[in-house]
Amino acid sequence: MAIVSRKHAQPRYLSTALAAVLLPAAAHAGDVPPPALDAGPANEVKVVGAADNPFKATRASSSKYTEDLVNTAQSVTVIKKELIEQQGALTLTEALRNTPGVGTFFLGENGNTNTGDSIYMRGFDSSANIYVDGLRDIGSISRDTFNVEQIDVLKGPAGTDTGRGAPTGSINLVSKRANMEESLGGSVSAGTGSHKRITADMNHVLDTPSGTALRLNLMAQDSGRPGRDVVHDQRWAFAPSAAFGLATNTRFYVNYLHVEQDNTPDGGVFTIGLPGYTSPDVKRPFIANGPKVDPHNFYGSATDYDRVTADMATIIVEHEFSPRLRLSNVSRYGKTEQAYVLTSFLGSAANIATPNQNDPNTWTLARTNRNVKDQSNQITANQTTLTAELGSGTVTHTVVGGLEFVHEQQSTIGHANPGVLEPANIYHPNPSAPVSNMTMERNGVFADSSSNVQSLYVFDTMHVGAQWIFNAGVRADHFNIGYDGASLSTATSNPGLPVGTLVPTNLKLADTIWTGKLSALYKPTGNSSVYALIANSKNPPGSNLVLSGSVNSASNPKFDPQVTVSKEIGAKLDLLKQKLAFTAALYQTDVKNEVEQDPTDLQYYQTGKKRVRGIEIGLTGQFAKGWLVSAGYTRMDATVESGKNITQAGSNALSYTPKSSFTAWTSYDVTPAFKIGGGARYVGGLLRGTDGAIGTPAYTDPYWVIDGMASYEFSKKLSAQLNVYNLADKDYVASINKSGYRYNPGAPRSVQLTLNFKY
Repeated sequence: MAIVSRKHAQPRYLSTALAAVLLPAAAHAGDVPPPALDAGPANEVKVVGAADNPFKATRASSSKYTEDLVNTAQSVTVIKKELIEQQGALTLTEALRNTPGVGTFFLGENGNTNTGDSIYMRGFDSSANIYVDGLRDIGSISRDTFNVEQIDVLKGPAGTDTGRGAPTGSINLVSKRANMEESLGGSVSAGTGSHKRITADMNHVLDTPSGTALRLNLMAQDSGRPGRDVVHDQRWAFAPSAAFGLATNTRFYVNYLHVEQDNTPDGGVFTIGLPGYTSPDVKRPFIANGPKVDPHNFYGSATDYDRVTADMATIIVEHEFSPRLRLSNVSRYGKTEQAYVLTSFLGSAANIATPNQNDPNTWTLARTNRNVKDQSNQITANQTTLTAELGSGTVTHTVVGGLEFVHEQQSTIGHANPGVLEPANIYHPNPSAPVSNMTMERNGVFADSSSNVQSLYVFDTMHVGAQWIFNAGVRADHFNIGYDGASLSTATSNPGLPVGTLVPTNLKLADTIWTGKLSALYKPTGNSSVYALIANSKNPPGSNLVLSGSVNSASNPKFDPQVTVSKEIGAKLDLLKQKLAFTAALYQTDVKNEVEQDPTDLQYYQTGKKRVRGIEIGLTGQFAKGWLVSAGYTRMDATVESGKNITQAGSNALSYTPKSSFTAWTSYDVTPAFKIGGGARYVGGLLRGTDGAIGTPAYTDPYWVIDGMASYEFSKKLSAQLNVYNLADKDYVASINKSGYRYNPGAPRSVQLTLNFKY
C-alpha cells in the first residue's frame, strides 16, 4: 500500500524571506545609538537589580520571550531549581506537580502501559511537547532533574513558539551550564523503598579574563518505589559543560548529556474492589464483591525490563553585535534507544478464573500481555534567532526572527515470542513465576519513519508609551514525513489475508502549516498588567512520527492538521517590591478537525470538536524575609462539543482531566540554619476513556496529598534535608488506563533524607 499526499507546494526561499524581514531591521538597529548612560570606564560593569528570589523567576528562558513575566501576555509557569530541590523532586513528572492541572493521569491503552514522562496538560496529552534548551526532546523516557536549572511551562497553543504539537502547551527544561563561579557541591540521599542516590556538581573557572569555565554534573540512583513490590529504578548519568568567552560579546557553550537506565517497569495494579468496579461477567456477579487487592502487588514478571540509553550533544553560540542587536544559535544531536518487556493484563471475563467463588484467594488473572518495545529515536536540529531592538521615544519594537531546521528519525523493530507466564493469583501474584518460550526473535514487523522540518518565525513586541505592549508573531513550518513499515494482519484489519501475514505500508506526507499569535497588554502600574491573547497551533498527521493507512486514524495522511485556537485574558501583579508574583487567567481552547465516524454512512470525517474553558491563578515568590511560597489553582470545564462522547461515564467531559486541582508549597527560615516547609496537592476525580470494557471503574476519586520538609545547615559546607511525602498516608489512584483494568496507586507515606555538601 502506498499513499502520497502533498497538500501544498513547498514554500521557496525561506532564507531569503527571513533576510528580507530581519536584515533591514538589523541594519537599522545598528544605526540607532544606545541610550546615553554614564557607563564609567570601558572595562567597568555596573549591575543593578534585586537580589535573587529562590522561587520567583523574572523571565522565561526562551529568546522568543523578550519581556519580564509580568509583561508577558500568556500563562507561563517557571519552576526554579531551588523549589525542585526543596521538594526532593527527582524527575520531570514530580517537578511538574508545582503547576496545577499538569500530571501523569493516563496509564495507557488497553493492555499497553505508558513509560516515561506521560504528561497531560489542560485536557490533552503533551508528552510529545517536551523540549530541552528550546529544542524538541524525543523518546518515552523518564527525565531526571539532576542537570536542570529551571523548567518553563508554557500554557496555551505553542505553535508559533515551537511548531507542531499538542494544543495546550509545551515544557522546556533549561540545562545547567558552565559559569564564572568556582563551586563544588553534591548530595547523598537514602529513603523508603530502598532509595539510594548520589549527585555531584562541579564548576571550575579556567580563565577569568576570557571567561572560560568547565562544569560537570553527575548522578547515580538505585531505588525501589515506595508502596510497590519489584518495581525498580536504576539510572546513572553525566553532563559535562564547557563555556568560552563569558566575559566577551561572543559566548560559546558545549553541553553533553549521557543517561542510562535499567528499570523494572510497572504494569499497574488490578482495579478489582475499587469504587465503581462491577463484575465483567454477568454469569458471575460475585466477582463484584471481590475485595481490593494489596496495592503493593506486582502482576508482572521479575524478568521484565526497561533499558534506556540517551545521548544529547548541544552547542550554543550567543553574540551581541551591540546592546540592541543579538544573535543566538543552538545546534543539537540527540539519540535515545529504548528496549523493554513489560507484562500487563486485561481483566476481562475471559481472563479471570474463579475456581471457588467463595474463596477469592483461589481466583486467578491471566497475564497474556507481554508488551515489547525496541525503538530508536534520533534528532538533528539547528535553530538561529536574531533579536533587534528598534526605535526610541514613545514607540519601540523588539523584533525576534529565526530559522529552524530539524531532522527526526524513529525506528521500531517487532519481536515474536516474548514469553508466556502462568496466570497470577489475583491476591497473591508471584513475580518469580517462570517465563517460558521467551526467544524474542524478530518477526518482520518494523516501522521506519523520518521527518524533515524547515521553520521560519518572526515576533514583534511593540511598546507604545509606558503602558501599552502589543505582541504579534507568525510561524511557517514546512515538513516532509516518510513512513515505511510492515505489520501483521488480523481478522479485522485485513479480512482477505491469512492472520499473521506481513502487510507492508509506505506513506508520505508533505505540507506547510502556518500559526500565529496576537496579544495586547496594558500596564495600570509599573508592576502590574492586564492582557488579552489569541493564538493557535496545528498538529498534522505524523507529528508523532507515525503515519497510518487506517481510515479512522488521525495519523492518516488524507486528513488535515488538528487545529487549536485559544483565547486568554489575564492579569499579573508583582507585589512586595517585586518579590511576590500574582497571576490570574481565564482561557478557552477549541480543538477542531477531530476524526469522527458518521453514524449514517459510517465514513470518517473531521467534524469532531473539543473545548476547554478554565480559570487559573498562581502565587509565587517571597512573602517576607525567609518565607517562600509557590501555589496555584485551576478549574477546567473540558468537553466534547461535537462528536461522540469519549468517557466511560458517558458524559461529554474529556478524559484524564481533573475539573479542579490545587498545588502549594511553602518554606520558612525558623533560624538562619533551620528551615521547615510543606505543601499540599489536590487532584479532582478523573474520568477514564471508553473502549468497551465491562465492569471496570469509570472514574477515580479526588484526593489530597500533604508533604513536609525540614532542613538544617550544620555549616556553610554541610546541610541535611528530610522530606516526608504523603504525611497522612492517603490511599489514592494516581493514574488509570483506558479500559480501567489497571491503575497506578499513589505512593504511601515515605521518607527521604539528603545530605548536601558544597565548597
